[in-house]
Amino acid sequence: MLLEAAFGVAVHLRVSMMDKQNPDRIIRGEVVVEASLDEVWQAWTTKEGLQTFFAPVCDVELRVGGKLEILFDPDAPEGERGAEDTNIMAFQPRTMLAFTWNAPPSMPEIRHHRTHVVLRFSERPSGRTKVTLFHDGWGEGEHWDAAFDYFVRAWNQIVLPRLQHRFSQGPVDWQNPPDLTAG
Repeated sequence: MLLEAAFGVAVHLRVSMMDKQNPDRIIRGEVVVEASLDEVWQAWTTKEGLQTFFAPVCDVELRVGGKLEILFDPDAPEGERGAEDTNIMAFQPRTMLAFTWNAPPSMPEIRHHRTHVVLRFSERPSGRTKVTLFHDGWGEGEHWDAAFDYFVRAWNQIVLPRLQHRFSQGPVDWQNPPDLTAG
């Protein structure tokens, strides 16, 4: 499935649904960004970079076991601010970043569980960079199904398009973030 977001950003979405032959579900997304590999790597691996497209407050320690926290609502009570207590599992500079992830506060039944996100970065011609996202580690049941559906949308209609927006239009203005799902 190809999702065309605002500003002409093409985000490719492939979703493996649970079935008897493939018991794992994986969210996959990709976007080609009009920026160098170094610029895109910095956007994902530094506090300053993450805050230009992902959320208004972020914290990252680029080391195995280091934190990667994305606070969508930094004024909310601790535990309800966003991706809290999430950590870097592995990284290969300019190539791969893997981290744990959690469900949003609106899904308390599974919020304390962790899933896994792996990002792959590759240079493309003309100074562009391809980012491929894989999100796995899903449990079973209605709460997990809801979380899976939530993140299909979040990664492919919000986060990856905002990364593209960051390089094509400038950093996200968190007082007036763009609606990249329209259109």
